Amino acid sequence: MDELEFNQRAEEIIELIEERLDEVDADLDYDNEGGVLSISFTDNSKVIINRQAPLKQIWVATKSGGFHFDFNADVDAWVKDDDGTELFAALSKYCSQQAGETVDLMGS
Repeated sequence: MDELEFNQRAEEIIELIEERLDEVDADLDYDNEGGVLSISFTDNSKVIINRQAPLKQIWVATKSGGFHFDFNADVDAWVKDDDGTELFAALSKYCSQQAGETVDLMGS
């Protein structure tokens, strides 16, 4: 994947995350500033999602640590580089932990 394709895919996935955040009933807020998506929770914690163009990865920072996601063309999805967890499954888990309630970002 070249840089142009990476940037297009990264922009699309961040927009999709925002759309799915709009659909959840959990008590959270989000803000996209300069391509960095910050999800804020009532306990003042955050989940930060941004792109790392040189590595062609999406990075996610949470209370429990930092995680890196690569685009897997075989499954047409962003997957965690160490265990293959799909991005939306991972974000649902991280956001649920920090929100203290179920946050399902898997989509319908």
